[in-house]
Amino acid sequence: MRRYKGKTYSAHLLMQSYREEGKVRKRTLANLTPLGDEIVGVVKAMLQGHAVRAVDEVFTLSRSVPHGQVEAVLSAMRRLGAGELLAARSSRERSLVLGLIAQRVIDPLSKLASTRAWSSTTLGAELGIGDANEDEVYLAMDWLLKRQEQIEGKLAKRHLKDGARVMFDLSSTYLEGEKCRLAAYGYSRDKKRGKKQVNWGLLTDPEGRPISVSVYPGNTSDSTTVMGQVGRLKARFGLERFTLVGDRGMLTGNKLGELRKVPGVSWVTALPSTSIRPLIAEGVIQPSLFDETGLIEFTHQAYPGERLVACHNPLVAAKRAHVRGELLAAAGASLEKLKARVSKGKLKSVTKIGVAAGKIIGRHKMGKHIELVIGEGEFDYRIDEHSVTTEALLDGIYIIRTNLTPEELSAQDAVLAYKDLSKVERAFKTSKGLELLVRPVHHYLDDRVKAHFFITMLAYYVKWHMQRAWASLTFSDEEQDRDRDPVKPARRSQAAETKARSNKLPDGSKPHSFKTLLASLAGIARCTYHYPSAPAAMFQVTTQPTPEQARALELLKSISP
Repeated sequence: MRRYKGKTYSAHLLMQSYREEGKVRKRTLANLTPLGDEIVGVVKAMLQGHAVRAVDEVFTLSRSVPHGQVEAVLSAMRRLGAGELLAARSSRERSLVLGLIAQRVIDPLSKLASTRAWSSTTLGAELGIGDANEDEVYLAMDWLLKRQEQIEGKLAKRHLKDGARVMFDLSSTYLEGEKCRLAAYGYSRDKKRGKKQVNWGLLTDPEGRPISVSVYPGNTSDSTTVMGQVGRLKARFGLERFTLVGDRGMLTGNKLGELRKVPGVSWVTALPSTSIRPLIAEGVIQPSLFDETGLIEFTHQAYPGERLVACHNPLVAAKRAHVRGELLAAAGASLEKLKARVSKGKLKSVTKIGVAAGKIIGRHKMGKHIELVIGEGEFDYRIDEHSVTTEALLDGIYIIRTNLTPEELSAQDAVLAYKDLSKVERAFKTSKGLELLVRPVHHYLDDRVKAHFFITMLAYYVKWHMQRAWASLTFSDEEQDRDRDPVKPARRSQAAETKARSNKLPDGSKPHSFKTLLASLAGIARCTYHYPSAPAAMFQVTTQPTPEQARALELLKSISP
């Protein structure tokens, strides 16, 4: 091996030693370098007297299954103490539930399909559940549900301290089938018409870590769930003081009246647009007030004991004005066509004209700005400019309300606290999407439906921590800017923008999504070999990770409960 001009060169020579005139000399018989290192190794072994045989004559690869993604998820779960979180002692039920949680992170499947998948990776072998059947899984779900209060209590103890800020929001998910007693028709956030649904609420810490999940009938309104959560925080989690953050549809005026009677409870929410209009009409809120700042704090006699923080986002205002203009133009064009049909005598009945006009108004949702004149064989319409102007005053304006003092929570932090509800919405989006696949729900027993949502919540808890640990390998933004302008839309950091634009990490490698990184780790396989002469003699070998895979596994060691 020689170095020349910064490069290393190697050569393999077959040489012979001989004695000449009393001295040991060497001569080259052949240059073996072109044969390659593998064949050179075989020649060397033969010259040393070793018997050389074909690899498949020594042992045979009988099975190879993906292992890396299993190791990643189970490693994260071990770091989080997932087993101890479920139960202090190991049991068959605990192992099955751990398998359901891990499977939902790796590749969400139905309960029956999960039992089949456990033998196609190392998950079944790692947890000792490779022989599980569907009936056992259902019994394990029943076991889990009985422990839900205890498990959520442990999570609350980990992540919520007295005086903490907690966030709560509600969503809905459609079901398949008609037998579930929780299923009901209600406001579908999934936009699934004709499907019964269940509502489910997530209680999280300020970072969006899930603490508790609640399942309600599908026709439950948001505000009716609030006091139950307050009772849970007080009685079950032992918090004497806390701040509840909820959206304007949940923490309504009537509900806040009830919260005032509960000692130690503070809140952060927002005013509905119907409550903002009177403030604008009174001149309390004027566009000129936002000329120098996008945030104004004030009080009002209609909201005693509260602070109000008015915010104006010009970008949102411009977007809403543009959308409203387009919708009015589209509605006007359709109404002009209807007017032409009526004038030509193609449509005469008042009822039919009204139905046709109603469909147009409903499609564009501009009925509050359009006045219709309908008669027998007559039709006309008019844009209500006063209504348009009045609504335009609301564009980009929202008002945060809280009963916390400025010393307890600044105006800027109050706005950011309300905007943090987007983290709960992200949990809903992740749970409903392909990553965790909580919907559609195929269970029909109430307890199984509840256990299904609880398993999904625990899977999101694991995934939340894994995503944080892997931020440097994915498109995630690693920098959390809490000092930004609270009114303006959040912006990704320069490092995250560079990562997304160049599709490269600082070391030149390509960033992953969470799913593609798991898929990459699946390349680490566990291989089973046996000896042809003794089939019962087997051994297992796990393939070595690539530098990228090793880095991903190493980063998971930063996870802590």
